[in-house]
Amino acid sequence: MSRGARGRIFPPVKIMKPKKPIESLILNLRNQKVILDADLAELYDVPTYRFNEAFKRNRQRFPDDFAFQLTAKEFADLRSQMTAANSSQIAMSSSQAAENEGSAPNWSQFVTSSKRRRGAAYRPWAFTEHGALMAANILRSERAIEMSLYVIRAFVKMREQLAANAAILKRLAEIDKT
Repeated sequence: MSRGARGRIFPPVKIMKPKKPIESLILNLRNQKVILDADLAELYDVPTYRFNEAFKRNRQRFPDDFAFQLTAKEFADLRSQMTAANSSQIAMSSSQAAENEGSAPNWSQFVTSSKRRRGAAYRPWAFTEHGALMAANILRSERAIEMSLYVIRAFVKMREQLAANAAILKRLAEIDKT
């Protein structure tokens, strides 16, 4: 227990962590880093259909640069990529799979599910960093608020890694010229 500024006693803060690495859920679509609605719903510990209901009720809070729905072609491409990723994981030996565990998400649920029975009529929504934060605000649950911090930190970490990689590539190009 800890004491606040006015002597009030507060219970210890329980830190929640995501079930899988958030970085593995972030995709690059339309030249933006995004996370899909079903993945956000799982992180925020709400059913996908409830997440989408809250999103639709508050659609005015999400401009196009915060959230967009995948086109039928984008969704088909994404499903085929995930199916290919799963089949290559199945082909790996158990030792290779143990080494690479956590580096690629298990997308079999995504391919087959409403994730369950999600067809062309139910294309997923993609949320940018700002959209993911706004989604936590409309859900108003403790889990959503806590997990939004992890989501934002994951986006920031990826942005920093991209900047570092760009700097390294620039330096290598300078070395090649000499």
